[in-house]
Amino acid sequence: MTDPHAIVLDTFGTGTEITSSARLPGGASRETWALDVLTGDGGRHELILRLDSPVAPLEAGLGLAAEARLMRAAAGAGVPVPRIVACGESYILMTRVPGETIPRKILRDDAYAAARPRLARQCGQALAAIHRMPLSALRWEGPREEPPDPLTRWREALDALGEPHPVFELTLRRLAATRPPGRRHTVVHGDFRNGNLIVGPEGIRAVLDWELAHSGDPLEDLGWLCVKAWRFGERLPVGGFGAYDELLHAYEEAGGQAVDREALRWWETFGVLKWGVICVMRTMRHLRGGAASVELAAIGRRVCENEWDLLRLLGERQGYP
Repeated sequence: MTDPHAIVLDTFGTGTEITSSARLPGGASRETWALDVLTGDGGRHELILRLDSPVAPLEAGLGLAAEARLMRAAAGAGVPVPRIVACGESYILMTRVPGETIPRKILRDDAYAAARPRLARQCGQALAAIHRMPLSALRWEGPREEPPDPLTRWREALDALGEPHPVFELTLRRLAATRPPGRRHTVVHGDFRNGNLIVGPEGIRAVLDWELAHSGDPLEDLGWLCVKAWRFGERLPVGGFGAYDELLHAYEEAGGQAVDREALRWWETFGVLKWGVICVMRTMRHLRGGAASVELAAIGRRVCENEWDLLRLLGERQGYP
């Protein structure tokens, strides 16, 4: 089911009316709609509807039904998330949380001036809660499996594209040679960053976009949050709004295990590599006929930025292999 009217009618019953609908910008992999709904008994609901793309991206993760179940588990663990109203294999209908998601507004507008100094700490607290979630929240059926090796996964993804990118190849080799020991496996959000947070004047109101959640090293989430692309032109390393120590102290105080700073730097470098490969994947999806999209094409322009960032990261320390 992918028709918004049919989904709303099935959820709320006869006499329900969509009084306003607007497709929201952004989201290269799925459609997102803002809906205002009036039910037959006079109830009013402000909702978000997410729909599967007709063409799945190469980096697609959880299906929407699994994502909805995971979000319900996250709410139970104390992670701020929208409330799921209804879900199916091809859609999620959830409450609309007021606030801002556009990073440049969060980082620059006066309305969020009081929130910005709090965000790194709030991110640490939210990530600690995510990493406390039971791994069973990810395993809906089947035997327990070890999480796939992330370097192998992204090397295979790069190889499958048939595109030469020497900087990515160099980074993969350097990361393999300096891999920190993995200490534990937890639920990993997979895309926790500025842009996937709803922010109000007081700070974080909700964590969005759980489709890439998986089991793995919790430092993957922390490193991803610190990737330069998610600073959106600002200098502060954590999402453009905070310092490493603010994030890590809050994470550890909220129950996350102690974070090795060198290991975090490894995962930050891995995150830049991962985003660079995703940029190539999305561009190829446009160029090779998967989905004609100006947004996907524009993402391809970011590949060289990630290559530059990786060269900088690899050259930071003397003696880096």
